[in-house]
Amino acid sequence: MTILSLGEILWDVFPDREELGGAPFNLAFHASRLGHEPVFISAVGDDARGHRALNTATKLGIDTSFIQTNPEAGTGVVTVSLDQARQPSFVLQRPAAYDHVPLTDRQIEKLAATNPEWICFGTLFFMPASNLATLRRLLEACPRARRFYDVNLRPGNWNDALVRELLPLADVVKLNEAEIETLEPMMAAARGLVCVTRAERGCTVNGTGVPGYRVKVADAVGAGDAFSAGLLHGLSAGWPAEQAADFANRVGAIVASRPGANHFWTVEELDALTR
Repeated sequence: MTILSLGEILWDVFPDREELGGAPFNLAFHASRLGHEPVFISAVGDDARGHRALNTATKLGIDTSFIQTNPEAGTGVVTVSLDQARQPSFVLQRPAAYDHVPLTDRQIEKLAATNPEWICFGTLFFMPASNLATLRRLLEACPRARRFYDVNLRPGNWNDALVRELLPLADVVKLNEAEIETLEPMMAAARGLVCVTRAERGCTVNGTGVPGYRVKVADAVGAGDAFSAGLLHGLSAGWPAEQAADFANRVGAIVASRPGANHFWTVEELDALTR
């Protein structure tokens, strides 16, 4: 299964280390761990972090063909802090290279030729109008692809008008408990499946609760993105929504149990951890 994931690539800067991340990038990585073929679309700067990002992405098994180099802006960076429960908060540095990711007609044709089953996107990437135009061109070129919207609100990097524009584009919308409370007045614009994540308490799918898995949390960075990959995996396999969500809870749990958003794991480890 081919998944087009469009959005930010950036360095998660912790007090003691830097990890390559960005929600759409993390989703692509974890989809690859599940045996799918992600195509990741973004941009880095022509700088040391950008060069390191491309090398790291390659080592993680992500095709960098559609990661552009933007000489006008630096590679994305976000400062990450963890609370006592190891839950993260983020401070983004913008502008960043991923703020401008144009696609030529030829690139759009190449992406459409992959016959993607899913096109995945978030919110903050589309604050620049040019990136939103890129998304619309991609959706038009791939009319049979299902659309997944991970709301993923970041302070100062979203607005009501943008979310109202993105919600009706998606077949599946994923958000957390704080986001559903914030966006409740506009959720009528969502169509299809709505999944709300609830950390160790699991999630709800169109209002139906699906229990989670308790693990010792190292940090929760990237756990929601791993959940997204697991959810798409199950839905693509034709599983009932609740079964897909249960599997997604397990994938999110294994990532939360380890530091950093992107590390190699196996389905066997997943089964052992959440048995």
